[in-house]
Amino acid sequence: MTSEEPTDEEVVQTAADAAEGVIFTHYKQSNVRDMDVTVTFEDGVLDVDVYLNAPADETDPEAVADEAALAARDAVDDLFASAESSSE
Repeated sequence: MTSEEPTDEEVVQTAADAAEGVIFTHYKQSNVRDMDVTVTFEDGVLDVDVYLNAPADETDPEAVADEAALAARDAVDDLFASAESSSE
């Protein structure tokens, strides 16, 4: 691991921010009854779990949670790609 690679903390924060961003794109914060975004990054393995309790009036909360988890993974991929391109 080079010093140019993101720290574990940066990876976790990037993933959590991306997931929350997706959730709050679909729902106003006041409409979210409960949510939990759990991100771990250990030994190069990213694990993202999103729980969302929100009204299913217009958007399926399960679909939003899945989209949030995918966005978190994509954001981490982008973080590593950016680190690789800046170290070249």
